[in-house]
Amino acid sequence: MLYRRFGRTELQMPVFSCGGMRYQYKWQDVPQWQIPGDNQANLEATIQRAIELGINHIETARGYGTSEMQLGRILPKLKREKLIVQTKVSPQADAKLFLKEFEKSLKYLRLDYIDLLGIHGINNAELLNYTIRADGCLEVAKKLKDQGKVRFIGFSTHAPTDIIIQTINTNQFDYVNLHWYYINQVNWSAIEAATHYDMGVFIISPSDKGGKLYDPPQKLVKLCAPLSPMVFNDLFCLSHPQVHTLSLGAAKPTDFDEHLKTLDLLGNASEILPPILARLEEEAMTILGEDWVKTWHVNLPTYEQTPGQVNIPIILWLWNLAIAYDMVDYAKMRYNLLGNGSHWFPGNKVDQIDKLDLHQCLKRSPHADKIPRILTQAHQLLQGEAVQRLSRS
Repeated sequence: MLYRRFGRTELQMPVFSCGGMRYQYKWQDVPQWQIPGDNQANLEATIQRAIELGINHIETARGYGTSEMQLGRILPKLKREKLIVQTKVSPQADAKLFLKEFEKSLKYLRLDYIDLLGIHGINNAELLNYTIRADGCLEVAKKLKDQGKVRFIGFSTHAPTDIIIQTINTNQFDYVNLHWYYINQVNWSAIEAATHYDMGVFIISPSDKGGKLYDPPQKLVKLCAPLSPMVFNDLFCLSHPQVHTLSLGAAKPTDFDEHLKTLDLLGNASEILPPILARLEEEAMTILGEDWVKTWHVNLPTYEQTPGQVNIPIILWLWNLAIAYDMVDYAKMRYNLLGNGSHWFPGNKVDQIDKLDLHQCLKRSPHADKIPRILTQAHQLLQGEAVQRLSRS
């Protein structure tokens, strides 16, 4: 395993982290006796495999159902000083509820302290306010740190980049968990801001939210050759030294295997990546047109500025991926979260475009004339059954 300094925490962080949202029994808390033996055995085997590989960062959250409870049956058996354990607790309007949830996490994990406590899901201005205002959740977290129950405090986010940067600029956090990978690089300026403050940078879900790369379309496989799309994406992310670790949501012990191929390639990333990057860009321009690829995102309205709260930037992004790279399954999954993802994936689909006047909100876009037609095509291609976030399913 390779390790990177995790910003001002000074922790030596493995470049791959063992994310804990895919191996648990259920997305809701249940009594421990209800957890099947084979499920628990698989989780423990997955953690043991991670430790064998040197992946000593175990990451979970209060919102990941039985994950913490199940981890609590193995973590106390391991050498505590060798582990970096992270859990995350969502901000609350009442900070006492935040404290109550943290105490539940600590009880379930059966640990005396947490290395990394993340404020889970600072996704909009309201949740940021809950966190940083006087007597807010951050004050509670700092008291927990003073009590020795937490070593470092960070935050996770699915927010627009401006909210992420606003949160980083408070200089109150030691690290950030955010989305950034080849198909979605909009948060690079947030990573630069985190680097400025010497914060640790943890990339959320690069293989799932980063394109369902464990089940890629054949076109993407060919474009990324000789690497698999998953290894390409890992190498792309880790070729940037500002990125410290990638979350691998392992569901079974063998889920680490493909990612490990990245480690021997890192020293040659500057030779390996350019031909693949050039192919991907060329294919997108060939299919979508150079002008569109370079400017489709310019001056688009936010979903709050759009009639029906249609999330135009997300829908166009998904359409681009589906058309250029045949990533239709991924695009369908994400598209059908719209309207069901709350502040984690906000805005709506475009199923009633004939009833919406988008002229005003698109007037500054260089593609105002064609976007309504593309939105219609996107809905026709991607519509399906509504998808719930995993934690609500």
